Amino acid sequence: MLDKTTFTPHGRHLIAGEWVAGEARFSSAPAHGSAHDFSVGTPAHVDAAARAAEEAFWSYGYSTRADRAAFLNRIADEIEARAGAITEIGTQETGLPVARLQGERGRTVGQLRLFASHILNGDYLDRRHDAALPDRQPLPRPDIKMVQRPIGPVAVFGASNFPLAFSTAGGDTAAALAAGCPVVVKGHSAHAGTAEIVAEAIHDAIKACGVHAGVFSLIQGGKRDVGTSLVQHPFIRAVGFTGSLAGGRALFDLCAGRPDPIPFFGELGSVNPMFLLPHALKARGAAIAAGWAGSLTMGAGQFCTNPGIAVLIDSPEADAFIDAMTKALEPIGAQTMLTNGIAAAYRQGRDRIAATAGVRELIASTCNLRNAAPYLYATTGKEWLANEVLGEEVFGPLGLIVRVDDDGEMEAMARSLHGQLTCTLHLDAGDTALGQRLMPVLERKAGRVLANGYPTGVEVCDAMVHGGPYPASTNFGATSVGTLSIRRFLRPVCYQNMPDALLPGDLGT
Repeated sequence: MLDKTTFTPHGRHLIAGEWVAGEARFSSAPAHGSAHDFSVGTPAHVDAAARAAEEAFWSYGYSTRADRAAFLNRIADEIEARAGAITEIGTQETGLPVARLQGERGRTVGQLRLFASHILNGDYLDRRHDAALPDRQPLPRPDIKMVQRPIGPVAVFGASNFPLAFSTAGGDTAAALAAGCPVVVKGHSAHAGTAEIVAEAIHDAIKACGVHAGVFSLIQGGKRDVGTSLVQHPFIRAVGFTGSLAGGRALFDLCAGRPDPIPFFGELGSVNPMFLLPHALKARGAAIAAGWAGSLTMGAGQFCTNPGIAVLIDSPEADAFIDAMTKALEPIGAQTMLTNGIAAAYRQGRDRIAATAGVRELIASTCNLRNAAPYLYATTGKEWLANEVLGEEVFGPLGLIVRVDDDGEMEAMARSLHGQLTCTLHLDAGDTALGQRLMPVLERKAGRVLANGYPTGVEVCDAMVHGGPYPASTNFGATSVGTLSIRRFLRPVCYQNMPDALLPGDLGT
């Protein structure tokens, strides 16, 4: 019997139920612990996985919701059976603390179980029925039924900053499997071992549930040709992606440029601005500063919902807030980042902000190699409106305070924002009128609008929206978190005068 409490990577791809090696190898670059070698994926591996996924769809896409729910729950069980081994390899590869990996595993497992429960309920199918009206004049109406149906094999790209929740068995994979769509995952090389052990869990669930082996494949490593061949493969019908704006936009364009364009559901980044309204700032500015410091530096700032911007009206209270924020950040030391590349990009973003006209440095830190220390800068509303570069994401614990002249400039700044995952209002009762002016702007800019909180921490639930207008995501009508995310991998099909024997089972149960 397989020992699920220990794990040493073997470095192979999982394709259609077989662990497959490749000719080329790459070595991992863990934050600590031993490096491991992994096979490099190729377009040939992609083709084999996509063909297997298409073959699996003919059974899995027409399976019952009860069978798919049992499969999702079994994946969760298999992940939990490997809990300690997943945490060990995950912390080694990413440098994330044990508590973070344990929490992320809980979120991943909880998400799988939530989706299993949700599809059993059946509301997500949006079933509709217009009964026939044979005697209607001047023309009779046929019997018309509608239901959401799975679209086919889905490609998923593992995220660098979430080795579990947005990777191998994360939100995109769970949503696609819940919908009835087989999945081909391109693992992220930053945590290839974590991807492998989670793939083992899915593989065991496939065998236990008697699911077609092509329902899930994992391809490790590979250069740009692997990602290109995956999103352009004719059997792939949609793509889920969490990552950089540049990488996501390139894949989005490839999907749109296909002879048969397919949807690309990309979550690409955000600066997640917070608006500190005057009464709240006066009453509890120091508390808001302490909360922002914790949110900004959580996980070395490596969250797509990291609140990088604070906007407040110039006043003595603004001076006090800046002083409180500076004191809150000063004791926070350097943290290990997920990869050397992410750390280098963080320093480049810091240099870009520091070199922008009208920006003043409030906290000067030193970070090198794979470390990230917090930085804090300040500028004015006029400089923000004149320098679009200030609105570009810096992935890491860097904060920018924007002091605007008055309510009007605060609203103008809100209008200038590009699409965001989140926008936050810190307000008290006396700020209601200004909040009412800002709300129509903010809800057009973001997928989630918060009051008196911090956007880090995305609850997995029915009502959650994790997405927003471009460039926060490439499809503003979708979410990558919550039960609504399943709808990304479904399409409505209408059945007219169809005999019951030919209708999909979901229309009758």
